[in-house]
Amino acid sequence: MIRFILICIFIFLFLLCSLILQPIMLLIGVFSPKARDKACIAIVSWAFRFCIKLAGTKQTIIGEENVPKDEAVMYVLNHRSFFDVILTYPRVPRPTGYVAKKELSHYLTFTWWMQLLHCELLDRSDLRKGMQSMNHCADLIKKGISVAIFPEGTRNKGEEPLLDFHKGSFKIAEKSNCKIIPVVLNNTSAIFEDHLPRVCKKHVVIEYLPAIDVAALDREERKALPEMIRSQMSQVYVKNKELV
Repeated sequence: MIRFILICIFIFLFLLCSLILQPIMLLIGVFSPKARDKACIAIVSWAFRFCIKLAGTKQTIIGEENVPKDEAVMYVLNHRSFFDVILTYPRVPRPTGYVAKKELSHYLTFTWWMQLLHCELLDRSDLRKGMQSMNHCADLIKKGISVAIFPEGTRNKGEEPLLDFHKGSFKIAEKSNCKIIPVVLNNTSAIFEDHLPRVCKKHVVIEYLPAIDVAALDREERKALPEMIRSQMSQVYVKNKELV
């Protein structure tokens, strides 16, 4: 329980300091958007790494060399924990926006950071707005900003390796012709969700699979892409269960 309390205290203090930090970031952005992006990534990555340290989480990272550092990509991640973002964001090599549910917009200071980090708040109840979000994410990639998405649409709380993918998620890659990096996370729910409200010291495995170049795929291959990636990620998830 002490880990949970320490993390809550740290998040409260960080968000309190954000009342000063965020206006500074906005001011920097007026003169240099790139400098603002670099500063925001550094600040939020530091905060997330500190949360990981407080949680006592040990990480095994596999295949990180598969992530291109000189171009924007679309990350496809499985989703079982709030810690999925905390664990993966500090590892991104360039500005990256995560696609999150619209309900997070209620947390004002937190939402400001998401906006500064190019995150997209998705309205899952409105198909038209959902497609607008996918188009906006594709535009971000064209501008050199990577996008990370959880195509399961919600946290997987069951025994099945991965839930069904929302095929619309892959419109981002199709419209931007970017590379897709599948990312498989194992045992992240054991940190927090499996025994709320305790945060426990656990070992997680994060594997970055080889990049898939959407631009090189034909029409039929693109159509089969969601299920092909889901199958590939499911196999890796089962394989890496032995490592935790």
